[in-house]
Amino acid sequence: MKILAASPVQPPSAAETMRHIEKGTAQFRRTNWALFAGGFATFALLYCVQPMLPVLSAAFALSAAQSSLALSISTITLAIGLLLTGPLSDALGRKPVMVAALCAAALCTLLTPLMPNWHALLLMRALVGLSLSGLVAVAMSYLSEEIHPQHLGLAMGLYISGNALGGMSGRLVSGVLVDFVSWQAAVATLGGLALLAALLFWRLLPDSRHFRPTPLSFANLANGLRLHLTDRGLPWLFLEAFLLMGGFVTLFNYIGYRLLEAPYNLSLSLVGLLSVVYLSGTYSSTQAGLLADRLGRHRVFWPAILLMLGGLLLTLFASLALILVGMLLFAFGFFAAHSLASSWVGRRALQARGQASSLYLFSYYLGSSVAGTLGGLFWQRGGWTGVGLFIAALLAVALLVALHLSRLPPKQPQA
Repeated sequence: MKILAASPVQPPSAAETMRHIEKGTAQFRRTNWALFAGGFATFALLYCVQPMLPVLSAAFALSAAQSSLALSISTITLAIGLLLTGPLSDALGRKPVMVAALCAAALCTLLTPLMPNWHALLLMRALVGLSLSGLVAVAMSYLSEEIHPQHLGLAMGLYISGNALGGMSGRLVSGVLVDFVSWQAAVATLGGLALLAALLFWRLLPDSRHFRPTPLSFANLANGLRLHLTDRGLPWLFLEAFLLMGGFVTLFNYIGYRLLEAPYNLSLSLVGLLSVVYLSGTYSSTQAGLLADRLGRHRVFWPAILLMLGGLLLTLFASLALILVGMLLFAFGFFAAHSLASSWVGRRALQARGQASSLYLFSYYLGSSVAGTLGGLFWQRGGWTGVGLFIAALLAVALLVALHLSRLPPKQPQA
């Protein structure tokens, strides 16, 4: 019997080191699985408390508004963290920042059930949001640097699909678990799953090959900010992030109020199950990326926004079936548009990409906070018709911006 000695692993050649990751390779599959797992865990941890808000109200003797802080404080610290973690990754590297961020968020979630009071719980949720900013801000930059430009749309679409599935699953899993076990056990379960996802992410994600560190200094941050804000396309893409996410969050914040009332009178659990329409985003984000790789983002982006407008229009009808179809189309168009805009930022930002991604996502979550809150005023004054008109106004501006972007020539790397 021969004993076969393991042959030493050969370091990659210089040509292999500089080669971008292409579709069909093992590295492409590993990258996409890793970022799918990372995106899934990120948004499951972020949104897992949403179905638990009534339970938290009862456990800590809180009003509904106070209970909602368990979610809103995480999104606030995430938005603030985005301004820091993107530039930090430009200095320290993409993978180390993302791995540390995901592990920290999972550990903070595991500690959350052990907190002795409401304020300590809010502190843990704030740290979860701050930690998650390290993956949310950096993943787009990593893909833009490491994936071959011809396949970037597909890779970004797969990452966004993981986000969509994570946001849906975090709501569904915690919503089901909390009916059978304590909220502490439900949160701990999701924290454990996220820690496993973090380990999978660390093992699968290839190390950066095209990352070039930029020293972290105020001068570099200011220079990067100036470059991004004076670019002909990037400020418009940041505005798109605000408008699209603002419209998306507004619809899903207030559609439940409408469906709980007559003539629908749906139960809370059935309204919660409507998050399954997020599944359409796992398909549309990937397919939009494939189409963009073949036809160009400028030809695919504005039709995705038009699809959102069509879905919104269907929700204005009284038929429950039409409302559900409208929500499905709206989510389909949103995740496609978000995927396209995300990859577009990576293609236009030739320097300080981490900072560019952070600015895009800061605008994204700012839109969620501002428009999501303003939508409540329109609900109080005009019911669902008022909300629909508000979202339509946001999307009309987004469509005009998309048409403007479609006329911009591609940005060429400097020699």
